[in-house]
Amino acid sequence: MAKTSAITRNARRTRLAARDKDKRAALKNIIMDRTLPVEDRFDASLKLAELPRNGSRVRVRLRCKLTGRSRGNYRKFELCRIALRDLASSGQIPGLVKASW
Repeated sequence: MAKTSAITRNARRTRLAARDKDKRAALKNIIMDRTLPVEDRFDASLKLAELPRNGSRVRVRLRCKLTGRSRGNYRKFELCRIALRDLASSGQIPGLVKASW
C-alpha cells in the first residue's frame, strides 16, 4: 500500500488539473497563435506561468485504484500489475484469463 499522503497529493493534483483545464487551454491557444501581437502572446505566457503548477495535467501520476502503487500500471484497468494478476487469477475481471502453457 502506498503512503496515503502520496495518494491524497495525487488526488488533489487531479482535481486541480480538471479545474484549470479550460484556462490552460485558452492561454496555450493564445501563445501558439502566430497572428496575434507578440505583447499579447507574452502576457498570456506570463498568466500561464502564474497558474499553480499542480494544475497541470502532466503532474498527475497514474496510480493503482486499489493499492495506490505508482509503478507497473495498466491504463485500461487502472490497476497495478500485482493487483491485476490477483484479480485475474480469482476471476474477478471479466474476459481476462491468465495464460498458462
